[in-house]
Amino acid sequence: MERMNIVVVGHVDHGKSTVVGRLLVDTNSLPEGKLAQVKATCEKNAKPFEYAFLLDALKDEQAQGITIDAARIFFKTAKRYYVIIDAPGHIEFLKNMISGASQAEAALLVIDADEGVQENTRRHGYMLSMLGIEQVVVLINKMDLVDYSEKVYDNIVKEYQDFLVKFGLKVDIFIPVSGREGDNITQSSSHTPWYKGKCVLEILDLLQKKPQPVDFPMRMMVQDVYKFTGQGDRRRIIAGTVDLGVLRVNDEVIFYPEGKKSQIETIESFSSDNKTAVTAGYSTGFTLKEQLYVKRGQLVTRSVDPAPECTSRILVSLFWLGQKPLKRQKIYTLKYGTAKVQFSIEKIHKVLNASNLEQFDNTDEVSHHSVAECVLKLQQTLAFDCANFSVKTSRFVIVDNYEICGGGIIREAVKDQYANIRDQAILRNYKWERSMISQLRRAEKYNQKSTLVLITGCKEVGKKTLAKILESILFNDGKFVYFLGIGNVLYGVDADIKNNVDSQNEHFRRLGEIANILLDAGAILLVTAVEIRQKELDIIKLLVNPDKIVTVWVGDSVTTGIEYNIKVKGIPAIDESVSQVKSFLQEKGVIFSAI
Repeated sequence: MERMNIVVVGHVDHGKSTVVGRLLVDTNSLPEGKLAQVKATCEKNAKPFEYAFLLDALKDEQAQGITIDAARIFFKTAKRYYVIIDAPGHIEFLKNMISGASQAEAALLVIDADEGVQENTRRHGYMLSMLGIEQVVVLINKMDLVDYSEKVYDNIVKEYQDFLVKFGLKVDIFIPVSGREGDNITQSSSHTPWYKGKCVLEILDLLQKKPQPVDFPMRMMVQDVYKFTGQGDRRRIIAGTVDLGVLRVNDEVIFYPEGKKSQIETIESFSSDNKTAVTAGYSTGFTLKEQLYVKRGQLVTRSVDPAPECTSRILVSLFWLGQKPLKRQKIYTLKYGTAKVQFSIEKIHKVLNASNLEQFDNTDEVSHHSVAECVLKLQQTLAFDCANFSVKTSRFVIVDNYEICGGGIIREAVKDQYANIRDQAILRNYKWERSMISQLRRAEKYNQKSTLVLITGCKEVGKKTLAKILESILFNDGKFVYFLGIGNVLYGVDADIKNNVDSQNEHFRRLGEIANILLDAGAILLVTAVEIRQKELDIIKLLVNPDKIVTVWVGDSVTTGIEYNIKVKGIPAIDESVSQVKSFLQEKGVIFSAI
């Protein structure tokens, strides 16, 4: 039978866990003896039994009387299996609700009939809408506390529908229930003769199961690369979960944001042999016919499918849950699937209070529990899909100080200043004719990893001297190494634009292309240039794998704000500086053996 994921949300103490606990009891879905065990524990502790205790697996949850993490409960009907995600309602644990709701296909939203619509009730409705959960059933709980009043029920229905319609979430199903007494949970109740609808269990079976998105263009994010060396096994298995579409043997695939391509040779599985395809929703691994350097966070697509967006600026709708406001200029971490990239807020278009939809314009921060439309400036290119393509593959979370403090969906790709260079690099990588000699074979042959070492700093601090001495030492040790002064480029391939002040980006684009060729040949390339700025380094990173770049600043004073890997003194202690750079290359694994 099919399986359906349903999240249960609502304001604190509105009875979510009680409703689900009662649902499990009335459908005989508990393990044998579980109900008796919980009742005995309550009696032993002189605590009245509550159905919510059936869900509260953590001892401190029972002590606090609130659910603090998303629990998953399994039961089945004659039609399908269900996974009920009991998400937190307490205001401090909203972020756990978000991680639970992101896996759901439908939602049960619980409102206390006695307390009515509360702040979190409205906020949860807005967030479910943002997460793309369209099937929402509202349970007006604790009807026994209001004498099963139809008027109370009608007032809550009207108030909440009037709120939801403001942001386009249409909810038609409202059910009056009592989790404690069991009214309208698994069968219709005589206490609500005025209610002509179906009970919760019947409504669950009527919800539409969304088909696996196999008809979408294929999308998969790389989670890891596994290398096997035992007994002559030379496989490099790229692992991840297929989010959309179907992946088949012999498919030509592209890895974004770099745009490198190869073909699927095998699909690997622990459970079966000779698998030829894998569909959305399944974790898998595959090998390539032509080996590529692949890393975690890259987005895999088929070449016949529409390409994802690739840029360093994105327009997003986000919700902020951090205690401190989300501020411009501060650096945060965005997690999109398995990709992680740092960013700052470039512009806040508008801020919305999710509980009352009050809007604020021209603000420099997003306060606790607010929703905002912002432009994020990422520190590196990200490959992604927008919400109009697929809500599932447009979601992200925001991390601040190792804590998830927000999340949202990507609305649009915003063109940045490097769009043309990035597009050219993606096309170059796609059209690249690969040698029969792989990068791995070259690395084994030369006993090194091909790397671009950018040596920069102010004038007359010893950059060239350092580079040439280092080149000589590495060459004598048998390394494939080459020194390239920036003048060699300016008066050679850049001769036609050397005196054009508007061609600075093109200078560094051409330098990046030269570096890319020499790195593909397996070389350690040493490049010197005066006071390289961060934006110029960013251009090179679009053309050369950033993991293959080492930046060295020479001199005491850093004048450009560039993000360097190592800083050395230069002329005053040139031998020490050379030794420092060489040691760093060894530690980074550029040079395989101590020399």
